[in-house]
Amino acid sequence: MSAKSSWNNTKRILIILMDVILFNLSILIGFWIKFGMNIPERNYISYEESAVYLSIFFIILNLLLGTYIFYNRIVGDIIFVTIIGEILMTLAIMMFSFAGRWFAFPRSVLLYSCISGVLLLSLWRIIVYYTYIRFSEEKRIVVVGEEEKVISALSNFSSHKNQKHKVSHVITGHYAQNVEGILSDIDIVYLTGNIVESEKLRIYDSVIRSGKKLFLTTSFENLVMLRPNMMNFEDESIIEISDFSIPSEEGMLKRLFDILVSSILLIITSPIILITAVLVKMTSPGPVIYKQTRITKNQKEFNILKFRTMSATAEAKSGPVLAKTHDSRVTGIGKYLRALRIDELPQLINVLIGDMSVVGPRPERPFFVNQFNEENSNYYLRHNVRAGITGYAQVYGKYASDYNSKLNFDLLYIKNYSILLDLKILLQTIKILFDKVSSQGLEDENELNKFEFIEKTIQILK
Repeated sequence: MSAKSSWNNTKRILIILMDVILFNLSILIGFWIKFGMNIPERNYISYEESAVYLSIFFIILNLLLGTYIFYNRIVGDIIFVTIIGEILMTLAIMMFSFAGRWFAFPRSVLLYSCISGVLLLSLWRIIVYYTYIRFSEEKRIVVVGEEEKVISALSNFSSHKNQKHKVSHVITGHYAQNVEGILSDIDIVYLTGNIVESEKLRIYDSVIRSGKKLFLTTSFENLVMLRPNMMNFEDESIIEISDFSIPSEEGMLKRLFDILVSSILLIITSPIILITAVLVKMTSPGPVIYKQTRITKNQKEFNILKFRTMSATAEAKSGPVLAKTHDSRVTGIGKYLRALRIDELPQLINVLIGDMSVVGPRPERPFFVNQFNEENSNYYLRHNVRAGITGYAQVYGKYASDYNSKLNFDLLYIKNYSILLDLKILLQTIKILFDKVSSQGLEDENELNKFEFIEKTIQILK
């Protein structure tokens, strides 16, 4: 048995409980800084009566933010998530106190509590992070598949944030035989696709018998099997495959969620919208709002609304072209609007009128949709739901540099849809607004040099 223990749910619960204690302590510190030890009874009773509700909201918020996920993270991520979480908690308390008048929290107390909360929780979570790095098990991975697929997988595992999942072996041939030969030396078998059925079944059997973990890619074949419905006919059980769609009753709830969230966000961001409109008008000739034809649910065309970030004649000669990281067509102010995603705010109107959803696959232009439909016969499935302002691919697809990768994320979202997932994606979107790395793709590298590097550092079996 490994000297290092697994990072189980008991430890996570203890971490969360300590988090709650420190969060409440930070509120008390805010009161002490404001009033000293003589806290007015009205203020303290207000906190005392609301502490349980605030603690529950704090736990839910941090679970949705992914605060208690420590793999594939660095210290900067821990601090960043803590800051975002405390700011959102402070805003939530302010809104609740304004709406219900049941939290008698002075604004200065909230400010002091936010600052002390960031400091206390950051320190605690950094200690937990280094404890996780020091004492949790390192998982050894064997990547199995064709050379091209293996290189792509290794690129993802080679991130400087990845501390716990290390590729120790690569298998590019005689898959089942080679896997069986090294099972005792690894913890996880990662199948990257394009492996014949008989080989896969043999690998499945070997992995299950050995008690090891199995990783699979989000290929269409694997996505189809998600969230099955179990049926029984006499003495036979049958797996019914679920559709790539959102059931009508859940669709109604999603629509209500969209109307509520987009209305609230329009009210909150109205000053930003007004200032942005003035800046766009003053800095370049042309309309403030840019309309462009995009595709949404059932491949229906609609006019997406955005603040104009390019010159008014950007595609007059070139025709439809996908935007690039350093695009010369972008205006001076447009560069900042794009970086902060402010140019997307008018799409809240698209959500209100029913063209879009707050969360869903990002809408593409008809020119590219027709092209992608021809290249991938499953591309149409992403249009079984309304297009979204943000989506699973935008939040989690850090290295998704082509439409096929993004399509897999979109289909994964549709298969796993829930209101909670939408809430989680919305909160994760707030994080990536300030995380420049999340919007970067892979650097262009010579594939041959990559594999030469792999051959020198990882044991390869062919």
